[in-house]
Amino acid sequence: MKNNINIAVVGLGQIGNYLLNELKTKKKEIKLLTGKDINVIAISAKNKNKKRKFKINKKIFYKNPFKILDNKKINILFECIGQSDGISKKIVEKALNNKIHVITPNKALISKHGDYLSKIAENKKVNLEFEASVGGGIPILRTIKEGLSTNVITKVYGILNGTCNYILSEMDKTSDNFRDVLKKAQSLGYAEPGDPKLDINGYDTLAKVRILSSLAFKKKISRNNLLMEGIEFIEPKDFEIANQLNLKIKLLGITEIINNKLFERVHPCLVKKKSYIGNVDGVMNAIILEGKPVGESILQGEGAGPGPTSSALMSDLLSVLRGNIKNPLGVSSDKRKFISPFNINNYENSLYLRFEVKDKPGVLSEITKSLAKNHISIQRMIQIPDNKLKTASIVIITHKTKQLNSDNCLKSLKKNKKILKRPVLLRLFN
Repeated sequence: MKNNINIAVVGLGQIGNYLLNELKTKKKEIKLLTGKDINVIAISAKNKNKKRKFKINKKIFYKNPFKILDNKKINILFECIGQSDGISKKIVEKALNNKIHVITPNKALISKHGDYLSKIAENKKVNLEFEASVGGGIPILRTIKEGLSTNVITKVYGILNGTCNYILSEMDKTSDNFRDVLKKAQSLGYAEPGDPKLDINGYDTLAKVRILSSLAFKKKISRNNLLMEGIEFIEPKDFEIANQLNLKIKLLGITEIINNKLFERVHPCLVKKKSYIGNVDGVMNAIILEGKPVGESILQGEGAGPGPTSSALMSDLLSVLRGNIKNPLGVSSDKRKFISPFNINNYENSLYLRFEVKDKPGVLSEITKSLAKNHISIQRMIQIPDNKLKTASIVIITHKTKQLNSDNCLKSLKKNKKILKRPVLLRLFN
């Protein structure tokens, strides 16, 4: 690679704008570390005149990002738009085909099109780097691809979404409801100001799980239908009861190999208060890998915000500048295969079930009969009456049962008019 490197940044939201400032202020440091002079010669975004934290050079602004690739000699392109398809996919695809290195924090794009885009990068002998797509500033992908590359990894799990972890931590600490804490997260910049649905419904974590699976198990990115549940249905009373049980609520992303089958899932879990993962609060992420011969490895750091994300983007930049051309997903495309999915119906867990019911004789009996009919045995039960409203909360902790049993049980109880709202189901983390 030559010594003068031309860079383009496409997408100037919080992350792109912060990155642009990092590239500007750390030119000398980058030269010291790599021997390369970097020059940002083109930028693009929807709105040239939008008010941004850091000023942009409007002289190098392109309304149409594709014209950058047509008119300028670009060596490295940062894609910070964030779409899974559309302009994000097209600009990355075109850049790679033009033998331009691409760096992106876009987990939606990589989880959906990573195999296809990696193959282009391999064929054109350029880099497609996406460290910032998982875990913010935590170098988890490089750890798997390089540091643990000869280990046999069997399981990866952890807190992969700083927004959800902040919301759950605040609800636990303050006893405020979900909507109020979400608004606070938005005001602090931890959640999207518009529609934060992809964070809170589990999709963001799911995209990261797919990427982790591919790298950890050296396979193609899965297309399986996964168990995905978010956090929007959790209420303050669930935290009160969890505390009584010496447990905490965390949204976990989990991927593992069970009997040569791939099992990926995202859902809230009840974890022990004394556990490592139970003590990771706020916007922090934590990822735990289980492998041989390394055993258990833990990486923790901030997972939300432009600072940690830009840190990972800059790390990718240094890797490219040092001439490290490598397979984007660790193993070449022709050697990675799909893994058959684990049958989700056979997923076994102890469950926390909370029912809001009319406080009338026979209601508890009807619930326990449905549990017994579906082969779900009770380990512990808590009843919390509300004499004023003539209602009650019934909390049942079950012994281990299969996913199919719990699905069938809750389906049958939907018809029961004495149950006032959708039951809350949380899984105890194995």
